Amino acid sequence: MARAALYLTLGALVGVGLGGVSLAAKGATGVKGVALYKRVMDAALSRDDFVDEPDVTKINEAGINSMLAALDPHSNYLDPKQLGEFQTTMKGEEFGGLGLEVMQESGFVKVVSPIDDTPAARIGMLANDVIVKIDDTDVQGLSLKEAVDRMRGPANTPVRLTVQRGANHDAKVFTIVREIIHVQPVRSRIEGGDVGYIRITQFNQQAYDSVRAALAKFKTGPGAGALKGYIVDLRNNPGGLLTQSIEIANAFVEDGDIVSTRGRYADQTQTYSARPGFDLSEGKPVVVLINGGSASASEIVAGALQDLHRASLIGTRSFGKGSVQTVLPLGDNGALKLTTARYYTPSGRSIQAKGIVPDYRVLENIPDDLKGKVASRGEASLTGHLKNGDDEKTGSDAYVPPDVTKDTQLIAAVNLLHGNPPPKEPETASTK
Repeated sequence: MARAALYLTLGALVGVGLGGVSLAAKGATGVKGVALYKRVMDAALSRDDFVDEPDVTKINEAGINSMLAALDPHSNYLDPKQLGEFQTTMKGEEFGGLGLEVMQESGFVKVVSPIDDTPAARIGMLANDVIVKIDDTDVQGLSLKEAVDRMRGPANTPVRLTVQRGANHDAKVFTIVREIIHVQPVRSRIEGGDVGYIRITQFNQQAYDSVRAALAKFKTGPGAGALKGYIVDLRNNPGGLLTQSIEIANAFVEDGDIVSTRGRYADQTQTYSARPGFDLSEGKPVVVLINGGSASASEIVAGALQDLHRASLIGTRSFGKGSVQTVLPLGDNGALKLTTARYYTPSGRSIQAKGIVPDYRVLENIPDDLKGKVASRGEASLTGHLKNGDDEKTGSDAYVPPDVTKDTQLIAAVNLLHGNPPPKEPETASTK
């Protein structure tokens, strides 16, 4: 199943209420705006002037989402069905579909990331692919919800996606057979004979428990006493729950602040610190892998471990999504996903529209047919994104080779833990 922009919320606090804040109390401007909106709706729908019978539900939802889109790219309305799907995904439950994280951009649907070991990933779909047609239906003109509904369907049924890839908009057609998908947020194995490798694909409610299980397995498995350290792979991880990112960071640190969030007013600032006794890494060296597809909760973990001098970062500049979304229930009418805060790393850095720069910049060897087609433009390229000064940066490549023997970033991480660090290279103009 493709998941709408709500899965790019990354860092959502599910189930948080309004905290007693009255929206109308913020000023008369909002009240006047609501009154104007109602007058326009009444004029358009309550009389018989429109040429055809209008679909009131569709128009109302379009009006709501247009209003929220004017705030920032990550605030939107979840109808009851979308809210249920969001909760299912964050719980790590099974769902049917393709295995895509998607968002809407410029009237089309863009792939944020294919989920590991799903039909979309196995067939070769990539981050930043732009879906322009679903079966024989053009995507432009559809709402994101309508497009996602067309990509869903029963397991073992096919859907044909036409995508444009890269700056030249090369067209490719994928026929994908839907499956029942269970998102496994963490995969782990031994790399290089003595390095514990942990890949986190999504920060759902099972992520921390899965990381804890992986660390426990490394401590008791063959060669546990000779373990050199850990690699935490956050490449192409678009994020998830803020609480999970904090717990996972805490699994590698004994003390210190992990992240702070700052809202519109001073009394909305919150700081989340490591809890002593929850460090599961036993002080072993840690390397974190990031790239242009690492966003939000991924950046919280990477930024915390970098600022606390607990890990070395390898890869390329991250996506730069430095905002937190809160899901506000609306009773039987679904929920509102609203950007409520910016987050800051322990040193006070806001990575919003800037991203995190790794300690060691290592590029992947991208196949010739994919060169120029796997770059993530990052948060700074999104229309209406929260601004962050005059030195905003675009993203970087979001490519991870399927063949681990050709994964230069992973190889560099193993070598670093074996005492052979890669050379430190400055960013080039193309990545700034």
